[in-house]
Amino acid sequence: MLRVLSTHLFLNHRLHPGLLDLAGRSGADAVEIFAARQHFDYHHRDEIMELAGWFRSNTLQPFSMHAPLFPDREMGRAGAPAVNVLHGEKSHRIAAMDEIKRALEVAERIPLRNLIVHLGESTDTWSPRSLEYALTALEHLGAFARPLGVRLLVENLMSDATSPEHLMTILDVGHLDNVGVCLDLGHAHATVGIREAVATLGPRIASLHVHDNHGVRDEHLWPGEGTIDWPATVEALKQLPNPPAAVLEIHYNLYHPQSAQAHIEQTFANLG
Repeated sequence: MLRVLSTHLFLNHRLHPGLLDLAGRSGADAVEIFAARQHFDYHHRDEIMELAGWFRSNTLQPFSMHAPLFPDREMGRAGAPAVNVLHGEKSHRIAAMDEIKRALEVAERIPLRNLIVHLGESTDTWSPRSLEYALTALEHLGAFARPLGVRLLVENLMSDATSPEHLMTILDVGHLDNVGVCLDLGHAHATVGIREAVATLGPRIASLHVHDNHGVRDEHLWPGEGTIDWPATVEALKQLPNPPAAVLEIHYNLYHPQSAQAHIEQTFANLG
């Protein structure tokens, strides 16, 4: 199982080579770059080139990028609308896809393999219209991503529109054979349950977002600090035909420079 560290842990800091060095020292084989502009400004050529140069000189892989959730540097706190490809207004959906494509252009310099895509927000419901919007977004973004060598992975959120069952409907109805799934274990635990999510999504699962919670809200705790049954989760995942990448996605408020390396190392060791 490929061990990947999401830079979500460092979201309150600009992503610089020192943090990538920390990821490598902590036992990660690869990273998932979180595209938040205050953290990694994918609009800024100098920041892209700095990381591209680092990856060329190091063995740590740029496994994936998490698509932006907001277009600004304040994560929407100043009023910027979310990047929502299921928004009811067409202009918002177009703007969202344009922002995601802007982040995807990073793959021209950094050899990303996957892009994690959110279909809407936690409040989005399932309807024929949301199915239509999801299909349009994935077809459009997929056409942009393919020449860059990037595969789209849709993530299960804590919304009806992105339940494992509905994600499979989107992929099957659209015949989107090249689109995979990033199974967020924390989101599954707080909704349908991890075993059911694994059984439903099956071989579509290409990566995991690994974090913990208490089954109510999305806390992004270190594994073992919530109520996920990790031995049972590992057993369920063993039934998959191909082991997905394990992407450790911990809340940025839990980053402590003095203990981060040891905590990451221990978590990867526990996951096997």
